[in-house]
Amino acid sequence: MSRFQSITLITPTAAMAADVHGGRAKCLQRLVRLDMPVPKTIALSFDAVNQIAKGHMPDMASILAPFGDAPLLSIRPSSQDPDWGGPGAILNIGMNTAQHARLCETIGEAAATRIFLRFVQSYAVHVHRLDPEAFEYPDCTDAEALKRALEAYEYETDETFPDDPAVQLGDALRSMARAWDGTSARLLREAKGAPIDAGLGLVVQAMAMGLGEGECGAGLIQYVNSSTGLPQVTGRYIAQSQRRQALIEADNAIYLIRDDRGPSLEDRAPRVFAELIAIGDVCRRKLREEMIVEFTIESGTLWILDAVRVARASQAAVRIAVALATDKIIPREEAVMRIQPAALSELLHRQVDPSAARDFIVKGIAASPGAATGRIVFTSNDAQASAARGEACILVRRETTPEDIRGMHAAQAVLTMRGGITSHAAVIGRGLGLPCVVGASALTIDRKRAQIIAPDGRKFGEGDIVTVDGTTGDVLAGAPAMVEAALDDAFQTLLQWADDVRDIGVRANADTPDDAQTARNFAAEGIGLCRTEHMFFSGDRLGVMREMIFADNADDRRAVLDRLMPMQRADFAALFEIMAGLPVCIRLFDPPLHEFLPSDKAGLRDLSEQLALPLAKVTERVAALAEYNPMLGMRGVRLGIAIPEIYEMQARAIFEATVDANENGAGVAPEIMIPVVSAMREVELVKSRIDAVAASVRTNRQNDFAYKLGVMVETPRAALRAEDIAQHAEFLSFGTNDLTQMTYGLSRDDAGRFMSAYVQQGVYEEDPFHSLDIDGVGELLSIGAERGRKGRGNITLSLCGEHGGTRAAIDFCRKQGFDYVSCSPFRVPVARLSAAQLTLSDKLNS
Repeated sequence: MSRFQSITLITPTAAMAADVHGGRAKCLQRLVRLDMPVPKTIALSFDAVNQIAKGHMPDMASILAPFGDAPLLSIRPSSQDPDWGGPGAILNIGMNTAQHARLCETIGEAAATRIFLRFVQSYAVHVHRLDPEAFEYPDCTDAEALKRALEAYEYETDETFPDDPAVQLGDALRSMARAWDGTSARLLREAKGAPIDAGLGLVVQAMAMGLGEGECGAGLIQYVNSSTGLPQVTGRYIAQSQRRQALIEADNAIYLIRDDRGPSLEDRAPRVFAELIAIGDVCRRKLREEMIVEFTIESGTLWILDAVRVARASQAAVRIAVALATDKIIPREEAVMRIQPAALSELLHRQVDPSAARDFIVKGIAASPGAATGRIVFTSNDAQASAARGEACILVRRETTPEDIRGMHAAQAVLTMRGGITSHAAVIGRGLGLPCVVGASALTIDRKRAQIIAPDGRKFGEGDIVTVDGTTGDVLAGAPAMVEAALDDAFQTLLQWADDVRDIGVRANADTPDDAQTARNFAAEGIGLCRTEHMFFSGDRLGVMREMIFADNADDRRAVLDRLMPMQRADFAALFEIMAGLPVCIRLFDPPLHEFLPSDKAGLRDLSEQLALPLAKVTERVAALAEYNPMLGMRGVRLGIAIPEIYEMQARAIFEATVDANENGAGVAPEIMIPVVSAMREVELVKSRIDAVAASVRTNRQNDFAYKLGVMVETPRAALRAEDIAQHAEFLSFGTNDLTQMTYGLSRDDAGRFMSAYVQQGVYEEDPFHSLDIDGVGELLSIGAERGRKGRGNITLSLCGEHGGTRAAIDFCRKQGFDYVSCSPFRVPVARLSAAQLTLSDKLNS
């Protein structure tokens, strides 16, 4: 038999629990235990309310008994989590003709009549669901309005207004219980994360009137700023008012703390104000939380009606948790556990102000968090021109290609019509910390007229101002107010505490010195993936790269690559300098060559002029390089074996930069990673050539250095043959973007067209490009890790795909004994916090 009762008088020793009676009821008990002046309260359990909804009513006399004769009561919801909501409170239950007469003598006829009128209106509208307009009389006195409201109730229900408090209480309880079970209410709370079977408790509390002689009123007080988390007394107090007025009416409110601009509660009732300040301190120390306190003053006597956790922005959440831990109210580990990792992501980027009006254009896939405003541009060249003029711009493309990287660097945000969460735009956007919305397929792009057409028919042309919200996926017209990024001392302190407990490394994917600096700023433990091909799209390098592609033989290719080599060496030298001895894992050239070539007529003409070749020959060569399925064609190690000059050049650049860095005391030992491997022989061939280049550089520079050679496991066969491959590789880094593509046979750029339908119909639980597929792709990772260790006992294992910053993937990698995960620089703080929370959770559950 349960130790919990369906109907419980809240006392310090009553058997109560939040998962039985709800959070509000349990909090009220805590306040009672702290000797706070809480009015007498009865708690109804989830089961009791569920029975009421089914028509099985409890004994009203037993609920009313503790409140004595002729009580006035309020009923409020008590769900397990306050964020799940619940039906609105109902006040002044027990109000009737006799009660009205008594109140006329104590608080005056005007106040008593106003209370009675409001109760009749509330009872009619919220309990019996009658039309509100039938009970509104703006041109009548309260006395006349009360008379007409009672008549309207009788007309609408064919019954006189009930005088019996037991009838009023029973009707109100039944109404609130059934409201919780309604379809709309259920869908609303499920959207907030509540389980389908979430229960509702109810609390019945004696009314503290807030009306009468002396200082009377109602108010709210909180002790920290909800946006920043800094100490600040705020709230409102309205004299001669009840709870609901204090919550929704601000016109007659006065200041709480003394203020030169007007009267304050501190001036009018200094003793009560001092009590409220002391109560805030008690709540903080004993409830271990910053609370907002709801109070009533009745003839100078303070009553505490409720206390709830202060609603807070992400910055405030971090500061409050850190402050509580710093003051030794909670342990540091608890502070780490209290912060949602997504909250850190918000702090890293500008966001649309939650209070700002949103002129909605279209919704796409939220691919890279943060928000930015700028003028629409449709090409990378226009984005660069806009940046040169100092004008913020939004790059709008049907989909981006590697050639668009220059434009993405210049833009404030990116919007594409196609693509998914791991499309080119999404991956690069996250790497750059650039707000990005992809897959906005409801938009139409008209290239000839240089405009986009919204689903509602509105047209936005080049130069029009729009806002991209990569946190929500919304695209907005105009420039709404923004909230700036906030990386304060509390943010850094929390992450340091997280680092003290996590048990897996966190590196960053960084392709440029700017990326590397961002990674260092966010305390990444090195670079886990440097995609060298991105270096070829900047400045004049694209033209040199195209010359190499059009070279007729290996000698000609080497001659062109010799011009690229100093540029690559400078890139690597900059990375080594920034990372200051931390590991840097450099992936050799990966993409198919066609990505460096234009596909439109204008681009082909420009290339023809650049190379001084006939347009027909250029067009023919470009067509010859085209592949039916380029992501499964001549790319990665296949390109490195077919055209070895590219990898040789990159290896020389890496090693010469290493020697230079070591001569300056950096202590660099680069990690070189071979992409798209599927066979041991591929690794043998590339390794022999890289070892030869290393020997040559050692001889020429007369300086020794160390390096590691490893493999990026992104084909299923590489995972299955990891034991053989590991014999020639010192590390295996699982690239889950391509591994997911190849395992599922899905294009990550095209899957967005049907993925939502698949998820909605339960084909996939989640988009596998967004959340690591533990059952399928995860099994390949497990096999690869196990077999890799058989081939080399001390092999280093990591995950460097976009999944690397997600909680599920981090948890999986920890359990598989991986050494580190690597993710976009702006996801590093989130990964650090997630890894720490997972470590702490395991310790708590062990």
